[in-house]
Amino acid sequence: MDKILKNMVEFASKNNIPIIEKSSSEILIKTVKEKNPKNILEIGTAIGYSGSLMLKNSNANLTTIEISSKNILLAKENFENLNLLHRVNLIEGDANEIIKKLSFDNKLFDFIFLDGPKSKYVSQLPYLLNILETNGLIFADDVLFRGLVNNGQYPKHKHRTIVIKLREFLSNVQNNHNLSSKLLEIGNGILIIKKIK
Repeated sequence: MDKILKNMVEFASKNNIPIIEKSSSEILIKTVKEKNPKNILEIGTAIGYSGSLMLKNSNANLTTIEISSKNILLAKENFENLNLLHRVNLIEGDANEIIKKLSFDNKLFDFIFLDGPKSKYVSQLPYLLNILETNGLIFADDVLFRGLVNNGQYPKHKHRTIVIKLREFLSNVQNNHNLSSKLLEIGNGILIIKKIK
């Protein structure tokens, strides 16, 4: 692994910044290589680790949204150190608001990496589908949330909202005839969604 990427993983671990797990990152890289996207949208930049992985394994441009100004600065520095910044549009703000604006602008993406707040996946889905090209992919990470989403039990109070919203998200995707999807029980769960029309 690239030394800068390795340092990013160590930094995230020391500072409790959530980044994509190793097993999930391998699937992400494989999916990006197969799809070879032109325009990627990422919800949840963090320090730029997953964005860097996607850029290093494609010729795409990346639009990435992050609410934390501290993380934005770290991500910018990391993209710069990896000589990727010229392919990145970093947007600071609330993804819920920004994706609504993007859908009005009709900006189209052929790959979306969804890794922001898990309880928001279901409300963001219609807007994301609106700006996803036909045959485009959404790679949604952490959809099984510590095994609590598909264990068949009523969730305990602490994680109830996240678990209920993720169950709703999975159901909405799987019952949408305009989508095909594949659920992988790897890491915290990955859902790969293809917009078929």
